[in-house]
Amino acid sequence: MGKPKTLEKNMFDLTGKKAVVTGAGRGIGKAVALGLANAGADIGLVSRSEPELNAVAELVKACGRQAVVAASDLTETSDIAPVVNRLARDLGGIDILVNNAGVNIPQDAVDVTEAAWDSVMAINLKAAFFMAQAVGKIMIDQGRGGRIINMTSQTGSVALIKRAAYCASKAGLNLVTKVLAMEWGPHEILVNAVAPTFVETEMTKDMLADPQFREYALAKNILKRFGTTDDVAGAVIYLSSPAANLVTGHVLMVDAGWTAH
Repeated sequence: MGKPKTLEKNMFDLTGKKAVVTGAGRGIGKAVALGLANAGADIGLVSRSEPELNAVAELVKACGRQAVVAASDLTETSDIAPVVNRLARDLGGIDILVNNAGVNIPQDAVDVTEAAWDSVMAINLKAAFFMAQAVGKIMIDQGRGGRIINMTSQTGSVALIKRAAYCASKAGLNLVTKVLAMEWGPHEILVNAVAPTFVETEMTKDMLADPQFREYALAKNILKRFGTTDDVAGAVIYLSSPAANLVTGHVLMVDAGWTAH
């Protein structure tokens, strides 16, 4: 009896694919970019910090893949389409977008300022949508399908204290994900979200080391450990790959069971 057809090739192989990752200079975005590169994709790297991007680009090239850098503040929405068009030109198209750039400003609800609310929404929701829109137009014109993966959060599905704006932005992005999946499905553009729990990065290290916050953050965590950037990158690679050919409009929880309660 022959080998099942799906096992005749590596279902996670992304050789020849062109991926764009926002917030790619550090943390989750860096891990995602390197994970996609190791799977075979060429990478367009986007964030505000060009020095950080250049460092990640060297690591991508060490994987034998092409790296293109675009330093940009995505809250300037008028800059998004030109950046995306340049990345598509330099990479030879775009097959995968990972909308990872984001910000969190923890505040008690009574202390949230309009400026803080707008800052969170501007990058987490507005920039993510217009980045997806610009890439979606290119994918439709290319006629070869594509994958768009929005980085949301467990807080898009369950409430956490001190995160009114952040929860609202991620819940909004979850629904934007579903709308885009419905609209762009006929073009074979699959749109999904990855929703992590608390992840250990350089930016969260001090916060997660605080005993009181640590107890709070692990309270509903079934595995009783924080996530790693590689935990998140693995989910993104799956959704980018042929293994996920029938998955769209889905929010993939990478939350150690937090939302199972």
